[in-house]
Amino acid sequence: MPALKATDLHCEITWIGWVADREAALASERLERAELGWGGIVGESHGGMTRASCSRVLDQHPRGIEIRNARQMSIVSEEELALIAAEMGVDSLSPALVGASLAVRGLADFTHLPPSSRLQAESGAVLVVDMENRPCVLPAPGIEALHPGKGKLFKPAAVHRRGVAAWVERPGMIALGEMLRLHVPDQPAWPHLEAARAG
Repeated sequence: MPALKATDLHCEITWIGWVADREAALASERLERAELGWGGIVGESHGGMTRASCSRVLDQHPRGIEIRNARQMSIVSEEELALIAAEMGVDSLSPALVGASLAVRGLADFTHLPPSSRLQAESGAVLVVDMENRPCVLPAPGIEALHPGKGKLFKPAAVHRRGVAAWVERPGMIALGEMLRLHVPDQPAWPHLEAARAG
């Protein structure tokens, strides 16, 4: 029996983003299509098989050492971006401003997809959901430039709405308008999670 079960749930790719140099600027440039390689979108700044450890994994690793890159891509949902924008008091929030690799539409509560879920493209390419992508302050300057006085509102508004980090399990092409099929782990939720968090 497969450990990952295909669902009848799909989402549509509405944005493909390219960040040339994330140290220079987080905002992403829109692409019509992209090639996914083993390290993410080929040539994109977030890509690579490994990365330097950061504040997100300090309980496991000292900052700055080389670890596996499970954050090759940042995927956000159009529905959650709309909720963030509404809470910030702006009409809309472009995926470009938050440095998104992909924006999708059609999956409810996207940020809380089960870790290890798969999103499979029509080409066969597969993205693996690592986990929820916690919001940070990096998008604030770009948002502030477009929406004065609103940049600092992004981080609190994006809590549990920032989408997921993901990595490429199977390379292939993706394109705007393409549908991704959701596959989820076929296992019950771990019953000891609350006790582990309390400890």
